[in-house]
Amino acid sequence: MNVQVLADPAGRLLWTSPALPGSAHDLTAARAHGIVDALTAANIPCWADKTYRGAGGPIRVPYRGKWHNLSPGQQAVNRSHARIRALGERSVSTLKAWRLLRRLRCSTTRITDLTRAVLTLHLNAG
Repeated sequence: MNVQVLADPAGRLLWTSPALPGSAHDLTAARAHGIVDALTAANIPCWADKTYRGAGGPIRVPYRGKWHNLSPGQQAVNRSHARIRALGERSVSTLKAWRLLRRLRCSTTRITDLTRAVLTLHLNAG
């Protein structure tokens, strides 16, 4: 399954997209759900992994290439980028912590309902 997530700067899960089949590319899924357009329209910076290369707008991706081929400045940018993204990865781990979502073999509609239920429980806890 491919579920896109948005997190706040502290890594708290804020939103989950409807599920798409796992064969859907991350950038295609983000565009299909309107994430790229919404972030661009609101001019909200977003740090993403290399699969979002070419998304444009305020979506920032790390420099491409092997570590030893990058300049010291590019290495520093990638290191900083990874630190910021690590916070957002917490939101993904919040979903993955639910055993229910680990090995689902059902329709994307049912997966969407389950991820929304987990999001609701997460936002209303504590």
